[in-house]
Amino acid sequence: MANGNEFDGLEQVIDAVIELGDDQSEVSVGDMQKKVGQRSFGPFLFVPAIIEISPVGGIPGVPTLLALIIALFALQMLFGRDHFWIPRFLANRSVSGHKLEKGLNKVRPVVRWLDKISRRRLPWATRRGFLRIIAALCVVLAASVPPLELLPFASTAPFSAICLFGLGITTQDGAAILLGLIVAVGAFVLAGMGLMG
Repeated sequence: MANGNEFDGLEQVIDAVIELGDDQSEVSVGDMQKKVGQRSFGPFLFVPAIIEISPVGGIPGVPTLLALIIALFALQMLFGRDHFWIPRFLANRSVSGHKLEKGLNKVRPVVRWLDKISRRRLPWATRRGFLRIIAALCVVLAASVPPLELLPFASTAPFSAICLFGLGITTQDGAAILLGLIVAVGAFVLAGMGLMG
């Protein structure tokens, strides 16, 4: 299986992670990083987000772990790194291969559909300067996840925005990034309501 930007679409990225779940009883964050590649900021924003949106995100503590991973990568993206780095204590965190494979297979049709409708458009929204704004937003969205985890399915809102950002960066689709901005506003409203509650 190819790594990084050699993938033709996000469905191939998800298939690569599903393959890990098929082959291993436990799949670590480091395993997924190696499979996806080290220059793949778009897919590595998308993969943790789609994992959280899948049934795997219902496991207690998983949304916060995935938010921490996204914040780490988004910070590196914000500061212009070409290759991302992950500390060992995070790289060694793992999830059941069976649960990962089963959960991602449930959202695979959605990923296939996203691949079909995505195309290069609105190039100004995929330029480096704008992407740094997106990276900063991803950090803030990730920071909103721990309190939202106390509310059923509430953390899906920020992860949906991050998922769209990852999609847009990977496929150079500025429309997906703009849609992600709209979803992010809703996520911030929900986070505010959760914190006040």
